[in-house]
Amino acid sequence: MKNHTRRSFIKYSALAGVGLMVIPSCLSQAAPATGIQLYTLRDRMAEDPAATLGRIAAMGYKEVESAGYGERQYYGLSAKEFRKLLDDNGLKAVSGHYLSGKQAPEKQGSLTNGWEQAVEDALEVGQKFMVCAYLFDFERETLDAYKETAALLNKCGEIAKENGIQLCYHNHAFEFETLQGEVPYDILLSETDKELIKMELDLYWTRKAGVDPIQLFKENEGRFPLFHVKDMNEAGEFTAVGTGVIDFDQIFANRDKAGLKHFFVEQDRIEGDPFENVKTSYNNLQEIIA
Repeated sequence: MKNHTRRSFIKYSALAGVGLMVIPSCLSQAAPATGIQLYTLRDRMAEDPAATLGRIAAMGYKEVESAGYGERQYYGLSAKEFRKLLDDNGLKAVSGHYLSGKQAPEKQGSLTNGWEQAVEDALEVGQKFMVCAYLFDFERETLDAYKETAALLNKCGEIAKENGIQLCYHNHAFEFETLQGEVPYDILLSETDKELIKMELDLYWTRKAGVDPIQLFKENEGRFPLFHVKDMNEAGEFTAVGTGVIDFDQIFANRDKAGLKHFFVEQDRIEGDPFENVKTSYNNLQEIIA
């Protein structure tokens, strides 16, 4: 299967990189295209992925990050069908979320079951990044459990790397909570190979945990190629990007230390019209990165 996957890589990958300028005033010329994590519109994607992607593209979004892959399908579509739908709307799925699979070992398409097939499908879709999206409660009860996750990430990261894909880990707040005298996020950083495993930093959850993203960049330079751009209101709840309290200007000014390649608007819960919400996030973000 590995050789077949490598052939798929040769067939489907496009490895054109985007250089990142250091000077913040040049960000509008050098920043990656604005992306969106499709989990934000998960109900709409479940109802009508074609119409949803069309509306996203019309707003100006150019990149998406998928969520909910399983049994070799994205939103009920094969990888080839999903890729065509993206192409038809001028969108690129540069990244995708995946689970460890330990919570549902009978289902294919996870780090523990059918990983090489998942890599093959990611290549078909055009993804350059695959991301471990979340750890369930039983996967984070002890430091040993985190160490097991780190070992699994290294193993899967090697397979991804052989096929031109970078595996990443996406955080919430719980990774920063002290456990058995240590911080689990430090375990994930230190016990994974820094070339095989990068980090997708969720800016909302990092701030929620009281952690300074810029300090993380300084201590782990180049380890954060992906951001989730998600804002927080004064009550600590989710809100559209640019309407909350997170200082995205300073974060993006330090993107060179982070190693930023792509960023995605995301909001876990939305009150009201979700399309109006993500349009507001898009418009405000253009001012932030200008």
